[in-house]
Amino acid sequence: MFQNMPAVTKNLLTINVLAFIATWVLETRGIDLADTGGLHFFLASDFRLWQLVTYLFLHANLTHIFFNMFALWMFGVVIENVWGGKKFLFYYIFCGIGAGLTQELAQLGSFYVTIASQTPDVSFGELMMIGHQYAGQLNGWTTIGASGAVYAILLAFGMTFPNERIFIFPLPVPIKAKWFVLGYVAIELFMAMQSSGDNVAHTAHLGGMLFGFLLIRYWNKHPDSRYNRSSGQVFFDNLKRSFDRRKGNAPQGTATEERGGSREDDWNYNARKKARQDEIDAILDKIRKSGYDSLTKDEKKRLFEASKEV
Repeated sequence: MFQNMPAVTKNLLTINVLAFIATWVLETRGIDLADTGGLHFFLASDFRLWQLVTYLFLHANLTHIFFNMFALWMFGVVIENVWGGKKFLFYYIFCGIGAGLTQELAQLGSFYVTIASQTPDVSFGELMMIGHQYAGQLNGWTTIGASGAVYAILLAFGMTFPNERIFIFPLPVPIKAKWFVLGYVAIELFMAMQSSGDNVAHTAHLGGMLFGFLLIRYWNKHPDSRYNRSSGQVFFDNLKRSFDRRKGNAPQGTATEERGGSREDDWNYNARKKARQDEIDAILDKIRKSGYDSLTKDEKKRLFEASKEV
């Protein structure tokens, strides 16, 4: 399965796991990689601009990295196959940086509320000066984890396959992807407003999804974008249309079809098309149950050929 995984998703998983192992090994030697590469509040003395990227590959514990990587694998494979590796990687990093910037803005708001509670008339310039005075103490505000980028991938899946049903533990029945994504947005928004002190960057999660939404909307409005041209995208766009037609009858083509200079009558044409659709439906069911990687080489070839016919 790992061998058949798209290159970018595979490499992202590998880098995250290696970074987690490196964090653990270096910690035993007194080196805190999470502190060095984690995203500090921009007024803190240890803040560096490159931390907006490096924080995406660091995790606090095994549970943290497991759930992030599981979601990256589960949804990232699909989205990378839809968009292609170049577009997927750009989206991942762009949304991860956007999540970090959103977290920085939220921390600035929190810092302002703290200072304003003691000095109600504090100006923005004075706030910056106070921040520099407490730069050492502000180093404790550090963010790590791929969650912002991963939540953006969840959003991309929901926007690309809104009516696709997925199983989510502990729900006993599958739900449509669009409701799954909206549910996560509602939960994260609620948690972000609670200030629960659970050490989870809920604002970063929302920021990743927001930047992902804006980027997808931009791409949709600019179909001539260079990211819009990839065989993987064409393949899965056609595959999605096939999924959408599953519950109804596929639209019939012309009553006759040219084939090597001869013409088929309606009965033969429709019978052949139904048999072909039944074969594709069986392959699609297999994908839904076991994933794309479960297909045989012949099934992948047949599905690719069918995608050109849609």
